Amino acid sequence: MGNIGFRIYSDFQRPPRNLVNAFGDIPVANIADNMNRTFCIGGKIKSYNSAPLVGTAFTVKTRPGDNLILNKAIDMASPGDVIVVEAQSDTTNALIGELMIAWAQERGIAGFVIDGAIRDAATIKEMTIPVYAAGVTPSGPYKDGPGEINTPISCGGVTVRPGDILIGDQDGIVVINPKDATELLENARKTVSKEEKVMADIKKGVWDRKWIDEALHSKGCEFLD
Repeated sequence: MGNIGFRIYSDFQRPPRNLVNAFGDIPVANIADNMNRTFCIGGKIKSYNSAPLVGTAFTVKTRPGDNLILNKAIDMASPGDVIVVEAQSDTTNALIGELMIAWAQERGIAGFVIDGAIRDAATIKEMTIPVYAAGVTPSGPYKDGPGEINTPISCGGVTVRPGDILIGDQDGIVVINPKDATELLENARKTVSKEEKVMADIKKGVWDRKWIDEALHSKGCEFLD
């Protein structure tokens, strides 16, 4: 029987890179609207710089406050991977800082999503690799383990599997199953076009708002003088 909770899987299937990159110019909100407003990582995990996030999930499960397995993940991940870390939302100890992030960027890693804490926030703010985390603390990590690499994890209330597509902007992050990606991409692009038309109507002062009263009436809202 394997060493459950302390094991590393080296291989998983990644979706085509051109499919992943095609989501890069679509707002996360427009993508989420076509997923019934689900599969968005919880808002407690925030962006710590303005770099957009586009990549495939390389998952890490670690004991809160410990980054041994995360260090290994950085050395294993491929260019275009986003390292996603489950650390039980604990922010007592930072799991990563400037040096590890700089090394990951040098290796072509596409970003970090950490359900835990970071440090060196002022430097990270100026970096061009996207970093999302649940908090900041100067207290550093331990390096003892255990942990797992490339198993399904929970991050910000969403299940993330190795190879999932992650798209992030200043609103947050959405997690996409590659099996849904082609149809979702088409629908999200249609949403972008619809919103562009609405914005044009707003600027002309002709935005059609009839749907509001129609919805209120259909739900039995009482209108009183």
